[in-house]
Amino acid sequence: MPDLTPKIALEEHFMHPDFVDYWATTAPNISPNLFGKARAALEDFGEARLGAMDSIGVEKSILSLAGPGVQAEKRTETAVRLAREVNDFLAAEMAKRPDRYGGFAHLAMQDPASAADELERCVTQLGMQGAMINGQTGGTYLDDDRYAPFWEQVSALQVPVYIHPNNPPEQVHMYHQHPELWGPVWSWTVETATHALRLVFAGTFDRYPGAKLIFGHLGETLPYLMWRLDSRWEISNRGAMRLARKPSDYFRENIWVTTSGMCSDATLRCALDMLGSDRVMFSVDYPFERAAEAGEWIEAAPLQDTERAQVCRGNAVALMNL
Repeated sequence: MPDLTPKIALEEHFMHPDFVDYWATTAPNISPNLFGKARAALEDFGEARLGAMDSIGVEKSILSLAGPGVQAEKRTETAVRLAREVNDFLAAEMAKRPDRYGGFAHLAMQDPASAADELERCVTQLGMQGAMINGQTGGTYLDDDRYAPFWEQVSALQVPVYIHPNNPPEQVHMYHQHPELWGPVWSWTVETATHALRLVFAGTFDRYPGAKLIFGHLGETLPYLMWRLDSRWEISNRGAMRLARKPSDYFRENIWVTTSGMCSDATLRCALDMLGSDRVMFSVDYPFERAAEAGEWIEAAPLQDTERAQVCRGNAVALMNL
C-alpha cells in the first residue's frame, strides 16, 4: 500500500440517542429506503469509526452532532440545556482518545448570549475547536443583529464556525412536485450558499474581522461565481448596505471550505484557484459519505504535493491551532 498523506477530517458526525428525534426531521430529504441506516455508525466511537479513519490516513476527526439537533427545538430553555448535555457527552468521547477526536460545539442559537457562553465553555474548558451550526434557527440567519454577542465571542476566541446545511424555514414553490430537489441534491446548496452570502453582504466580517467561517461541498458553488459576485454587487439594489472590500476579499480572508461530499477534480481546482490554496480542507462527511471514496480521490487528485499536504492537513492545523 502506498504511503497515505496524513489527514485531518472536519465534517464527521456522531449521534446521541436522545437527539434521534431531532435528526428525524431531515427524513423527507432522503429516500425512505435509506434514512436511518447510518445510525449505528453515527453512534460508534470505536473500531468501525477508527478503522475508517485509519484506512485513508485520517489522524484526527473533528466530530459534530448530526443536525439539526436543538436548533429544531421550540422551547429555548430545553434547547440550551440539551446543547450543554450533548457537548459534555462529546467531550467525554474526546477525552478517551484526545489524539484522534476533536469536536465542534453544538449550540442553541435560539438564545445568542447563551450560545456565546456555551461556545466559550466548549473551547476553553472542553477543548473543542469551534462550533457547527445547522443553518437557520426558527427562520433567523446568523446575519441578524441579535447574534452580535455570538459573533463577538467567535471573534474573540478566534475559532471557526462551520455552517452545515439544513432545510429552509419554508418550502418555496420552485420545489413543488420535485422532492428530489429538496435536500442534498439542490436545496441544501441554495440554502447554505445564501446563508454565507447574507453574512458577507451584511458586513459581518467588517464588524468582526476575526470571525472565521467554514462551509462544505467545496463552497456550495460559490467559488465558481466569485467574479460575478464582485461584478453584480456593484450594480445591485443594496440599499444602505456597504462593504469595506469586494465580496471576494472576504471569501479569501474570512472563509474556508471543505471537500465534504464533493469528490471532483475540477471543482477542487476551482476552489483552490479562486479562494487560495490555504482555504480548502479535507473532509469525508462520515458516515453519510464513504471514507474510502473520499480518501482515494484526494490521494489521486491532480495536485502539487504541497497543495495536497495543505488540503489534507496543513490548513486545518493552521486554522484551528491543532
